[in-house]
Parts: sequence; structure tokens; C-alpha cells
Amino acid sequence: MFCLLPRRHLLAAVALAASLPASLVQAQETPIKFQLDWRFEGPAALFLVPVAKGYFAAEKLNVTVDAGNGSGGTVTRVASGAYDMGFADLAALMEFHANNPTAPNKPVAVMMVYNNTPAAVLALKKSGIKTPADLSGKKLGAPVFDAGRKAFPIFAKANGVTNVAWTAMDPPLRETMLVRGDIDAITGFSFTSLLNLEARGIKADEVVVLPYPNYGVKLYGNAVIVSEEFLKKNPDAPNKLVAVMMVYADTPASVMVLKKSGIKTPADLSGKKLGAPVFDAGRRAFPIFAKANGITGMQWTSMDPPLRETMLVR
Repeated sequence: MFCLLPRRHLLAAVALAASLPASLVQAQETPIKFQLDWRFEGPAALFLVPVAKGYFAAEKLNVTVDAGNGSGGTVTRVASGAYDMGFADLAALMEFHANNPTAPNKPVAVMMVYNNTPAAVLALKKSGIKTPADLSGKKLGAPVFDAGRKAFPIFAKANGVTNVAWTAMDPPLRETMLVRGDIDAITGFSFTSLLNLEARGIKADEVVVLPYPNYGVKLYGNAVIVSEEFLKKNPDAPNKLVAVMMVYADTPASVMVLKKSGIKTPADLSGKKLGAPVFDAGRRAFPIFAKANGITGMQWTSMDPPLRETMLVR
């Protein structure tokens, strides 16, 4: 399920990509259909900026990036061959492997991007919710496939939360229902929900955020995944793609690319303000230890018990 790229190859590719010019190189030899886990929001810059600036093209990668509607869907579509690669929550990938042990073309992860899950519980301060203990007996809401909702049993067990009632909804209604008071709290990726709440007139200082990693949830977040069939036919392409991802660090330029890609933001958000919550994911990305050593037994051991306890894997 996890196919670590050889470190010497990755470092060589990073060194090469660091010297790439911004101009588009005409030769495009390897087409890659790539699906995100979600819409074109801040984390999508990891992939949209190299497309827009021609960095992928300079490595002879013709990358097409499409928005997604959840990590589970992305994993399934990569497995089906509809997409060659994708960006998805590692727990969703593990769940797919556990539930489909004999499926052909199962996706594998080639790079861990988020060192910890961005999932969180969010509530409005006026609700009186301040800590995980305050969630007992409350009504929470999230789409049924939301990574935070699926991992909530781990969060609940770690913090003694009981008697939670769940309300399901389509993703665009999650923050709306919280603002209306239909539910007491939501689960979701913090950087996504904070922007969505601000778009609905709720300032960040009016929101209580309970990040899963801060409250006993030891789970990785998103990884770059690739279908087994594509990896066999194009063994060097994933190396090049993840190497190019790692070499740029230009938040203002990234914001402009995202806006051109149709990202929806509150009208009064400046580029600087947009960069803060949208690129919150950057604090989780590319951990030094994982880049140097890959996924070790100790780290897998820390993930395995909570996943088995909640039946995400068996």
C-alpha cells in the first residue's frame, strides 16, 4: 500500500527540479490525470502552481488536475483507472485496501504530505463549547465521507466524549448549518472550514478549533497516491511529480494561481489574508523526518491501534 520512492532518486530529482526555468517546455511525454481530494483550495497549490508555471511540463509531465469530492472518491477513481494519480487521506487509502483485498490496480502512496491529519472539530464560541468534553450530548454534523467524521471515534475515545448525535449533509451545507444553529459543531479540515465560515460572515476569532492531533489522534493526513498499473508503466513519473512539488515556495504567486483556477473566497480577503488560512496545510507538509527516513515501524505502530479500534482497517 505504501511505495516509498528511493531516496537517492528523489533527491536527484529535487536537485534537477530546483533548477527548472518557469517557461514551458514543449515536449510533454507522460500524461497524468490527477485528482485532488477536494475543491481548488489552498492545498491545491501544490499541484496547480507547477502546472501553471510549466514546472511539470519541463519534466515532460503533462499533468491535468481535477477537483475532487472527498478522499474516498479519489482513491476509488484512481483504483478504477479513471485517474492515474491523486491526493487523498491515508486512512481512506487504508480503508480501501482493507475492504478490497483482491481488487486489481489498488492505489499505493508514494509520498506522505501531511505529517498529521488536518481534521478538527469546529464550533462557534457562542455555543459554549471550549474543550472536547463539552461535545458530549451535542449534535455534530459532517458529510458521511468526511475524514474527520470517520476518525471521530478515535477523537471521542481519547477524550471521553459520549452521546454525540450526527447529522449528515452535502458538503456545501456543513458550515451553513453550523452558522444557522442547526448543529452544535462540525468536523472537517480546519483550513477549509475556517475559510467557508469566513465566507458566511464568521470571523476566525469567533470559532473554536479542536485539532485532532492536539487531542490524542495520531493519524497521518494526505498522501500522493498512484495506481499500481500506472506505476508499473511509468516508474519515473511519480518521482518527478513529487520532486517538482517540493521546490517552490511562493505564497503570493500561489494565491494568484488559485484565484485564476476559480477558488471562491470572501470578496474582502486580500492575498495576504487568504494566504494564512488557506496555506495552513503547509505547516503539516513535508516533515523533515519523513523526507529523510520514510515511514518507519514506530510510526506505523502508532497509527495501527486507533484505526483497528474504529474498524477503519481490519
